Amino acid sequence: MRIAIPSLFLLLSFLLIGCNVQKIKDVPYLQTTLKSTSQPSLNIITPKKSNSENNPVLIFVHGGNWNSGNKELYNFYGKNFAKKGITTVVVGYTLSPKADYKEMTTQIAEAIKWTQQNISKYKGDPKKLFLTGHSAGGHLVALASMDPQFGIDAATISGIILNDAAGLDMHHYLKQYPPTATDNYLSTWSNDPEVWKKASPIFYVSENTPEIMMYVGEKTYPSITVANKRFLEAIKPFQPDLKPILLNKKHIPMMTQFIWPWNNRYQEMIRFMNDN
Repeated sequence: MRIAIPSLFLLLSFLLIGCNVQKIKDVPYLQTTLKSTSQPSLNIITPKKSNSENNPVLIFVHGGNWNSGNKELYNFYGKNFAKKGITTVVVGYTLSPKADYKEMTTQIAEAIKWTQQNISKYKGDPKKLFLTGHSAGGHLVALASMDPQFGIDAATISGIILNDAAGLDMHHYLKQYPPTATDNYLSTWSNDPEVWKKASPIFYVSENTPEIMMYVGEKTYPSITVANKRFLEAIKPFQPDLKPILLNKKHIPMMTQFIWPWNNRYQEMIRFMNDN
């Protein structure tokens, strides 16, 4: 289940630079000392000229198979949303093998808590807080906000937008394809099926789960197709009107499409935020 973003993406991320947004770079967010030696940070991108001091807030977590990726690749994403009146937080986190899934999720949860406590300083409304992630990032935002052990009150999250999310049911996937050293999967998931279960957001769906919006690529990896179908079945009793938005795209284009500020996904996501 190789899920990565090509190096060319780094060049593309600099194509659209707006002078009407403000970027606050490399803000540390950890409230506790974790076992990783390097401490992650986040970028905040917010409208420079806005009539509102209470913009909706979108926290974005990148993918990269849990062992690759960099928040700096995604500045275009924050800038495009900021131009549309959304204060955006782009989160960096420690990757495998330096961190396992639980430490990554703990870091994302701390980034959410930091945002809730501080985003009002950057024209964001902490009461209008949405989470989104592509690929592995979708797994991390779902798990951080749905598993109570990470300390996020689900009632404080207005909605979750999953973009071709990987890992929603790692227990099911790893039972079929046990982890090896390839892609650092042993470091990320261990070889314990009980850990795989704890790592899977599908086991935490409930009536308390924040409202979900789902994008799934029709040409994505089979593992993502299967996991999203299983997740949708699990959450249907609680969110019966949820219907995934299927796009005729492969996995990586599900993210690179956001380079273009006129892409229809922006307005779809903003409508979801306005409705919730």
